[in-house]
Amino acid sequence: MSRAATAEFINKWKLSSECVDREKLLAFFLKDMRDGLAGVPGALPMIPTYVPDTDSVRKSGDSAIVMDLGGTNYRTCLVTYDDELKPHISDFKKSPAPGSREEVSAEEFFSLLADDVERFIDRSDRIGFCFSHPAEITPDHDGTVLVLGKEIKSPEMTGRKIGAGLRKELERRGRDMSAKKIVIVNDTVTTLLAGKATGAGRYSSYIGFILGTGTNTAYIEDNSNIAKLAGSGLRSGKQIINCESGCLDWICGTLDKRFIAATDKPETHHFEKQISGGYLGEASRRIIAEACAEGLFSVRFDKAFSQIRSLSTAEMSNYLEYASEPGGKLAACVADSRRDAETLYELLYCFIDRASAMAAVNVAAAVIKSGAGTDPRFPVLINADGTTLYKTEYMLQRFSFHLEELMRERGRYIKIAHIDDSPVLGAAMAALEAD
Repeated sequence: MSRAATAEFINKWKLSSECVDREKLLAFFLKDMRDGLAGVPGALPMIPTYVPDTDSVRKSGDSAIVMDLGGTNYRTCLVTYDDELKPHISDFKKSPAPGSREEVSAEEFFSLLADDVERFIDRSDRIGFCFSHPAEITPDHDGTVLVLGKEIKSPEMTGRKIGAGLRKELERRGRDMSAKKIVIVNDTVTTLLAGKATGAGRYSSYIGFILGTGTNTAYIEDNSNIAKLAGSGLRSGKQIINCESGCLDWICGTLDKRFIAATDKPETHHFEKQISGGYLGEASRRIIAEACAEGLFSVRFDKAFSQIRSLSTAEMSNYLEYASEPGGKLAACVADSRRDAETLYELLYCFIDRASAMAAVNVAAAVIKSGAGTDPRFPVLINADGTTLYKTEYMLQRFSFHLEELMRERGRYIKIAHIDDSPVLGAAMAALEAD
């Protein structure tokens, strides 16, 4: 099939960045953010974190206990600041996340958390917990679990307060928790805080962005704009907002609708399912299958590809990076056919470029909503993290291109950074600076 036929297929199913109406998507994002801040049902969650945007109060010798719970691993360590306020990570330990291997009760969940943090509970009164699952944060910096995702199996944890449960378990073990402050923060929030910790005074604002298995964004908002907190007395100052931007109810095209309908919980996280690593591989497999059905590939390719029952984002990316190497699933289907190789490459490149453009609009919305970045001397620092962004071929390159273009068009100035150990450093900063 000709290149023209491939281009027609891509346009028909809205699979390229050119098929994304960036202005319409950006306007939709900004409206949903405003609605979420007002508490409108169905809008983005826009979760207040009660982490204020204040100058750092860290001092030499300060230490914080850090807990970091993802989907597979549970990490604990101690972070201590030296005389130059540089952080040092010590006593690091990694364990399986509670509920990642088998279902556990809420009591077992908290017991497993306590097992790894108890060893240094007397070394600091400040505990920062990077909790990478949806939770409603309370003014006292605790968090109520909304749902445990990423295949963690502990249904009893839904509705439980994380900090209170951990405190109770440690007290049951005879630990004095009276002076301990436990601060629950989302991983995107810790990503923002890590950027803030390293760039104080040089930037007008900070954004945390994650594009990995899932996706999310955090930014700093004026309290006066958070209408759903109007009765809380928080009318001055600023705080970090966890957008939960993967929840945006935006679907590009018909093939995307079909794919989303076949996912777990098809009613939610529509935006995330079109740009993040937990879904791009399987979505691309369905796109290739449709292209086979419409005659874009040779009979030999069709037959070989029909044997592929699943495709990961890494395997899809592997073809874009190493198209000439026969070891990958997709390269094996192509064999020695240049036509098939070109068609497959174009489909996958356009699909990744589209995802990167949508991700760029997401971050652009956060920059615009922050009101910052209008002076080139003080850009907005975007601490961007996530394996999909950095490991998927072309994703970072195209994301940076689309974001810079969107910002230039609006007279906004940004800098993209990648700060190592962001969850740990951000959680420590949140713990030390919480009131």
